[in-house]
Amino acid sequence: MTKLSVNINKIATIRNARGGNMPDVLKAAIDCELFGAHGITVHPRPDERHIRYSDVYEIYPLIKTEFNIEGNPIPRFIELVLEVKPAQVTLVPDSHDAVTSNAGWDTKKHKSYLKEIVAEFKANGIRTSIFVDPIADMVFHAAETGADRIELYTEAYAHQYPLDRIKAIAPYIEASKVASQNGLGINAGHDLDLNNLWYLVRTIPEILEVSIGHALVGEALYLGLEKTIQLYLQQLR
Repeated sequence: MTKLSVNINKIATIRNARGGNMPDVLKAAIDCELFGAHGITVHPRPDERHIRYSDVYEIYPLIKTEFNIEGNPIPRFIELVLEVKPAQVTLVPDSHDAVTSNAGWDTKKHKSYLKEIVAEFKANGIRTSIFVDPIADMVFHAAETGADRIELYTEAYAHQYPLDRIKAIAPYIEASKVASQNGLGINAGHDLDLNNLWYLVRTIPEILEVSIGHALVGEALYLGLEKTIQLYLQQLR
């Protein structure tokens, strides 16, 4: 079964809109696990507009499943990850002012840089994943960095899915083949929801983990957090 990691950034966004501690991000992380999520994902950004660096330190001791920290490996981020030592770190090349992640790494251009960072995290016992577009060449060079996994950037799949799901998933099938041939585990994330998730994991059963936040939190406003997580788990089964 593909694992579900719930990204709780959007819960922190709502909290930060008014200050204070409503909704309680720490309780949300605990509840997501209680309701069946296999892990928690956070993506702290330099401006801390949603998850704060202090949140990460506070959440980690509470997590009983898997903790995944995503982000651009700037010095502050690297320091955070090495101090917390999560189960997984996902390297994302987002700029400091990005609204959301909008591209994968050029793993050929940045191979030497990524090799150094991957080696440091792996030396500290942290599984490393590199965020990539579904391009075979980028996947191949991601493998050469020494990373354990890739996370396929699924925005293009989600956008095209309502129009032509076979065409939408084709590059992801090819990218997944290259990943498997080169010893990379496969994660996926971005714009996945209750409409398009099942087809992705049914067609590419090699996907080990999906990270879902924006859609899940939005759907939970109507359905409730527990029911929404259960519906996602049904998709993955």
